[in-house]
Amino acid sequence: MSILNVEHLTHGFGDRAIFDDVSFRLLKGEHIGLVGANGEGKSTFMNIVTGKLMPDEGKVEWAKNVRVGYLDQHSTLERGMTIESVLKSAFAWLFDMESHMNEICDKLGEAEEKEMEAMMEELGVIQDTLTMHDFYTIDAKVEEVARALGLFDLGLQHDVSDLSGGQRMKVLLAKLLLEKPDILLLDEPTNYLDAEHIAWLKRYLLDYENAFILISHDIAFLNEVINLVYHMENQRLDRYVGDYDKFLEVYEVKKSQLEAAYRKQQQEISELKDFVARNKARVATRNMAMSRQKKLDKMDVIELAAQRPKPQFSFPLGKTPGKYVFETKDLVIGYEEPLSVPVSVSLERGHKVALTGANGIGKTTLLKSILGLVPALGGEVELGENLEIGYFEQEIKGDNKRTCIEEIWEEFPSFSQYEVRAALARCGLTTKHIESQVRVLSGGEQAKVRLCKLMNRTTNILLLDEPTNHLDVDAKAELRRALIEYRGSMLLICHEPDFYGDIVGEVWDCSKWTTKVL
Repeated sequence: MSILNVEHLTHGFGDRAIFDDVSFRLLKGEHIGLVGANGEGKSTFMNIVTGKLMPDEGKVEWAKNVRVGYLDQHSTLERGMTIESVLKSAFAWLFDMESHMNEICDKLGEAEEKEMEAMMEELGVIQDTLTMHDFYTIDAKVEEVARALGLFDLGLQHDVSDLSGGQRMKVLLAKLLLEKPDILLLDEPTNYLDAEHIAWLKRYLLDYENAFILISHDIAFLNEVINLVYHMENQRLDRYVGDYDKFLEVYEVKKSQLEAAYRKQQQEISELKDFVARNKARVATRNMAMSRQKKLDKMDVIELAAQRPKPQFSFPLGKTPGKYVFETKDLVIGYEEPLSVPVSVSLERGHKVALTGANGIGKTTLLKSILGLVPALGGEVELGENLEIGYFEQEIKGDNKRTCIEEIWEEFPSFSQYEVRAALARCGLTTKHIESQVRVLSGGEQAKVRLCKLMNRTTNILLLDEPTNHLDVDAKAELRRALIEYRGSMLLICHEPDFYGDIVGEVWDCSKWTTKVL
């Protein structure tokens, strides 16, 4: 049974085409991985099928009475809402039903006999619906999912606006899972989750009976949970059966076959054109030349897709700092409340360290406290001499209406336009991306713009907060190579051991310092 039909979808932003005559069908129980490079339109596709964005052309049709749950990478939560109120909002339709039931009960005393019979019948239907959807055990269900995603220990009355990016993502994910929709749409759900909760989500999706569409650049995660791949490339959407590794194998074979067929056809075209040019003027061979020209005219010419530019990251090394990059002495980090016990650590010149531990225990706060962006609650941080610091933030708030060119120019006003464009191109951005506003770019493309700023100044220490979030497979591999080559010092927050394993020489487990209950 088809849950979703997308027919002849065409869409673009300005003169930048995203889809061209794309069709898609989702069947009951399919577990789909939606894959492709940054900027190919994966999140745009999700926004179109959920009705958040109207396509330029084409039709999107859902089956009747299908409940859709969508977790996107830009979801927000409002100040004043608690974790519990957000999670219970998953059952808003049941609470509305209960209110309606109470209204009917209030009117029963004044109703006439016939009206009363209809009311009693409606009450029975409502009661059955509430029971069937576990309305009377909502508190227990909320607690169960909150515990599974590590939210219960934060306190269900905690204001969501005070949570870290990872904790907010967990709240939104928990709400979505409590809704139990007929189809889950998940856009980069693992970006802000730590290893323990990624493992829990993996188990949940493996047991999930309904359909889901998953956008992720975490290949190991994709391979575990999907049985179909839809690959988005050059305005097309192609279907492959199997996991990501199987898709890649078939895709590479198809690509090689197409390239071989293209070379063979180009050789044939060249020979035919040469024959026509040499023989069309001679009476004796004119007919043969015309015959070959007709063959040329009728030929279905194979076209190879334009190669996407691949990023080339590099981080220029600055002057040599002192022996110690920084030292902390009994440092206590936090905001109103401490997030850590007193911490005394130091980083020597040239050392690279990964910070690990669950979301919300203060890894980002530690980086910001070292930089002086968040005042310490106790103790001190002593920075070394001659530091040239490069900082990559996990989250950039606000609606950035500047173009990519303007964004880089503001930071490097002495650059010529050619230098700005060249710098952005080295990060894997095309001309159309470069001229677009930052806010319309995908999460991965926005990350590349921010990496571009780091690449165009000398540094001797990099502080990187989840730099792999949103990056596609090629960009992630290139970033890993560049960070291995970097000879400066580094503090790296990352939830992917496969990424940081060969980069760092040390791992600091921040859960040993946290005051949070884990």
